[in-house]
Amino acid sequence: MKLMWKIFAAAAMLFAAATYGQNWPAKPIRVVIPSAAGGLGDVVMRTIAPAVEAKLGQRFLVEAKPGAGGDIGASEIARAAPDGYNVMLAPTAGYAVLPHVQKNVRYDPIKDFAPVTMVVDAPVLILVNSELPVRSLKELTAYTRANPGKLNVGSAGIGTPAHILGEYYSKLYGAMVSITYVGAPQVSLALQTNQVQVLFATLAGVRAQLAGGSARLIAVQARERIVEHPDVPTALESGFPELGEFSSGWGMVAPKGTDPRIVERLWSEIRNAVADPVVKKRFTEAGQIGVASSPAEFGRFIRAEYERWKKVCDRAGITPQ
Repeated sequence: MKLMWKIFAAAAMLFAAATYGQNWPAKPIRVVIPSAAGGLGDVVMRTIAPAVEAKLGQRFLVEAKPGAGGDIGASEIARAAPDGYNVMLAPTAGYAVLPHVQKNVRYDPIKDFAPVTMVVDAPVLILVNSELPVRSLKELTAYTRANPGKLNVGSAGIGTPAHILGEYYSKLYGAMVSITYVGAPQVSLALQTNQVQVLFATLAGVRAQLAGGSARLIAVQARERIVEHPDVPTALESGFPELGEFSSGWGMVAPKGTDPRIVERLWSEIRNAVADPVVKKRFTEAGQIGVASSPAEFGRFIRAEYERWKKVCDRAGITPQ
């Protein structure tokens, strides 16, 4: 009798597992963005949400959870139920940088998440306030070396790519004072108002400053020049190979243990959305490049970026604080 009961229980569990992924989603899906509302994560979600929601038949409920460099939002999703109704849209800082710069981070980006997809990526740009008398990386380097500690370099928080690259540049080419803000809109405004004179950022966050003339783009940290600013050289072309290729993107992850069929379905619908010409156009206008890599590809990317940024932090002399 006990044997029959065990067989029945095992069969019931297998049946439940087989049908669980098929019945998903039966309710709205919570998406945590571990940064301030109104930033690039919101732009990415607003761009893909209509098409994905239409296919899934459920809404995304987006929650901004800023604080502690992203640890508050990320650790919450790491501990959330792996039921397919809790996911995170994470910036590069969340899965590749933060554990290298901040002590007591409550999640492991490699072990605690199931990768879904790298949604978008974007090259990092180097900008200065237009009042600063420099128009190239060489001129900026000459200025920082001649005026150590006189320039402020901004970022949207400890552990963001902008913060790390600012420290990295200071270590290699001349000291600047690092100033952190609560989010991308705030640091972009700081560049506009000359509270910071140097900024490492993606195009989406500084379009207004470039258009209004308060900021000047002096280099692109990519293999090739960007279409929107073909006259601006890459860091490699400028003679700074150490600043070579750096990007900042947004990828979706779920708690470890989330049903692989749910992960695959979510990735599939996001991939279809990113391939849509309208979505592509919106990403291009926002300075983003649609990626929609597979879960396996994104997992490999996370591990590679984690190690890459660790080396940058080590070279910059950055240790967890």
